Amino acid sequence: MKTSRRSFLNTTVKAGAAMAVVPGISFSQQKSVNIEVVNPRNRVPVSLIIDDSTTLVNMAYYGIPQFAEVFPENYKQNWRKLPHEIPDSFVREFGEWAIENGVKGKYSIVPYPACTGWVSRFIPGWTERELQNSLNLVREIIMPNWDIHPEMVSHTRVIDIKTGKPFPHATPEYMENWEWSQNKSADELGAYHAYALNILKEAGLPCEGITTPGGYAGRNQDNLALGTLQAVRDVYSAEIPHYFRDLYTEKDKSVAPQVRFPSDLDTDDPKCVVSILGCTGDWFGGWDGLVPGDVNKFITPDLQQGRMVEVIDSGEPAVMVCHWPGIYYNGEKVGFNILKQVVHRLNQKYDHLIWMKLAEISRYWAAKELTTIEADKKTIRLKAPFAANDFTIKVNGRVRKVKINNQIVLNQVSKKNEIKTNSFYSDNSESLLCFNLEKGVTEISV
Repeated sequence: MKTSRRSFLNTTVKAGAAMAVVPGISFSQQKSVNIEVVNPRNRVPVSLIIDDSTTLVNMAYYGIPQFAEVFPENYKQNWRKLPHEIPDSFVREFGEWAIENGVKGKYSIVPYPACTGWVSRFIPGWTERELQNSLNLVREIIMPNWDIHPEMVSHTRVIDIKTGKPFPHATPEYMENWEWSQNKSADELGAYHAYALNILKEAGLPCEGITTPGGYAGRNQDNLALGTLQAVRDVYSAEIPHYFRDLYTEKDKSVAPQVRFPSDLDTDDPKCVVSILGCTGDWFGGWDGLVPGDVNKFITPDLQQGRMVEVIDSGEPAVMVCHWPGIYYNGEKVGFNILKQVVHRLNQKYDHLIWMKLAEISRYWAAKELTTIEADKKTIRLKAPFAANDFTIKVNGRVRKVKINNQIVLNQVSKKNEIKTNSFYSDNSESLLCFNLEKGVTEISV
């Protein structure tokens, strides 16, 4: 089986304040007011991480024998009975369903999938036209709702980036999932990440983040974060790089995004990297498409229990994790059907969810954690190193009129779940203000 993604959670390095107690500001005769940055539009973000996806290649079919060569006792699946391809017809079916239902998240494109061929050049077994059609399908049907990530270079053997060839050693020290990444410097990991990113760039796919294969850098997370920050900025000039490495399924374990290594926040070139945490195991169809999942682990038929209920009710982003071979499930679509049930049950129970890509969650959390808040009299002043849409703050008092930068007047709504950009909700106990936060200084007059 794949190495578990769960590992220790690094302490987040923060700057600024997501909450401020301001004694000088007065709403409705209150002597002091708490100001807190809350979730976008006061809704709970939800998302889906899809691992082991790429163009055409079924990673389970080609990956299992390579893993078995290293760990023969752990990989005894009959991989020969699996399909070698996950067809574009299924990619289209899934992508169109996601667009119709507003489901968003991250979709990996492994650049050199299981050492079969290069998604930017050719993959033996498929024609050049088939590869280009598959890439076009990703651009047209997947990218509207999904971030694209490399899942390192091959997801199996480590590639010598000087030659483009796999290292000739079938040992844990030369497999991406295991030991190679555990003792590498930030620069070495950054160079490897950049190699993967450049393949996707050559293929015409944009990226703002990466996904780690299996246990990649699980014991080397500072260098993983710094290497990601370096590589994604260098190759794509992305303002806020992010990555997915860990997930936690334990109850009461925080899965809030981790904003790491912020620097230069008072300059025109602020920096940080965001670690996105998953909150579920793969309870869809397994990483190999051989282990049926269980919708009830996410949310039970009575809508009262399950990991998604736990996390959503906590208010933290609820990011599910799956693997593409298990969603396809060898043409039986077991994982896909479970996902449809999960989404249906979530829609039955909640009316305050917001589906987001990982880059959108990362941007919001960077702004949430790193924006400083000051206030005096009837003005709230935000100093933001990063812009963010649907930025929402809560104050524990009533307001009757709100203006942003002396230009935009927010419209008042009557219900909390109606709040959207450039609107506010207020009652006797609290007010919610939602607007697009600009980089730099924003003044709110109330």
